[in-house]
Amino acid sequence: MFGDRIIFGILLAGSLCLHLVSTDTCPAGAMPGLPGIPGYPGRDGRDGVKGETGYPGNPLKPDQAIKNGEKGEPGIKGRPGKRGIHGDSGIKGPLGPPGEPGDPGNSEGSRSPLQSAFSVSRATRSPPEPGAVIRFGTIITNVNGHFNAEESKFVCKIPGTYYFVFHASSKDKMCVILMHDDKKLGSFCEHIQKNSQQVSSGGLAVYLKENEKVWLVTNSYNGLFAEGRKADSVFSGFLIHAH
Repeated sequence: MFGDRIIFGILLAGSLCLHLVSTDTCPAGAMPGLPGIPGYPGRDGRDGVKGETGYPGNPLKPDQAIKNGEKGEPGIKGRPGKRGIHGDSGIKGPLGPPGEPGDPGNSEGSRSPLQSAFSVSRATRSPPEPGAVIRFGTIITNVNGHFNAEESKFVCKIPGTYYFVFHASSKDKMCVILMHDDKKLGSFCEHIQKNSQQVSSGGLAVYLKENEKVWLVTNSYNGLFAEGRKADSVFSGFLIHAH
């Protein structure tokens, strides 16, 4: 039996040599070589492209519905984001209800001491003396008593800016002059025909220091008069702004 194996190997070797291109490379009676040593395993290939999300799996039992998992715990609070752009102003809301009435005020405490005002009238038909102070015998208003009725002059007690004005009735030529400590501030004249009644007025804003005085005088045109209800001649003044 061993001889049979030798003969079979010789026949197999001869058969292989018949298929070679050149008979020089296959000598007669050669034995086939042993198989070579296996090579090293090759490296893993690159990861493929991520596939699409698969469909939800079927329940284990046909009569069971697919249930979502329980809600997870909230994550850690992140850092505050950047401040956004200021939004547009909203629409004005409705008017609120009125508040409760406050406590009554103190009229004595609210009365400011920085007040000064007067109005006086001339109650006579006789014209004033030329070049003399025009006398006003009727006191209409005299806040804090700053108009001196005996002199018919206003005496400043609160330094500041005052406004003085007169309204004079006349039946002849008339000039009214506003005086300030013997300085002429303004002259207002009216030239009308005799026995023609007329009303004139004039006024000035004046800055006064303490104890300075303001009054009215007339010159030879002294047609100023008063007739009770029919006509009046009035001199007034008041504090605009204290300094």
